[in-house]
Amino acid sequence: MTTGVLFIHGFTGGPFEVAPFRHFLKSHTDWQIAVPVLPGHELGKGVQKGSMESWVMAAELELQRLLKEVDQVIVIGFSMGGLIAMYLTLRYPIKKLVLLSAAAKYISPRILAEDARIMIKVSRRKNYPTDSFYHLYNYKLTHTPIRAAIEFLRVVRLVKPYHHEVKTPVCLVQGKQDGIVPAITADVLYEQLGSARKQLIYSEHGKHHICYSDDRNIWFEKVLHFLTED
Repeated sequence: MTTGVLFIHGFTGGPFEVAPFRHFLKSHTDWQIAVPVLPGHELGKGVQKGSMESWVMAAELELQRLLKEVDQVIVIGFSMGGLIAMYLTLRYPIKKLVLLSAAAKYISPRILAEDARIMIKVSRRKNYPTDSFYHLYNYKLTHTPIRAAIEFLRVVRLVKPYHHEVKTPVCLVQGKQDGIVPAITADVLYEQLGSARKQLIYSEHGKHHICYSDDRNIWFEKVLHFLTED
């Protein structure tokens, strides 16, 4: 049985946010992996032209493509991408769902920018791919228009009433040092999700960009086990 994985990045971010985990899955599986760039998040551009509808549609179209090419699809969403991922599970037959630092409560651009500056140092030291472009990420954060922030809040409101309707097996990963999405958000979301099969993994020292946490290899293995077990 062939498997596809759809990664959905976060607000003002890009594929670099999930790059370490994507590389891990690529080296440990033969799964087909897709990481679309949401509209308005292209490198060198702001998010002025993005909207809730365009972000959801971009993810949905990529999911539809994957569903035609593989037997089953796993969806992994980071931050705002986690909210879009939950929405997709309400509409499509998703095998399993992984929520990384799911932004179900709120987001602080100032703290996110500071986290990004720390993350670029880690990326350079570990030789992660050049598609990280944290300087552009920081620029986007400090130049994010109010309209785009409102679109982000629309995504939060889109999914919030339906947390209990998510029945897909789900694994949540949350950093306890996340200054953007409070760690307690994962506890609340875990309780609200209607999935019979749920797992919550905490990273003791992980920040919002959980894929760059010092203990990432530990939880990478745990999530892979969750994804591969029957």
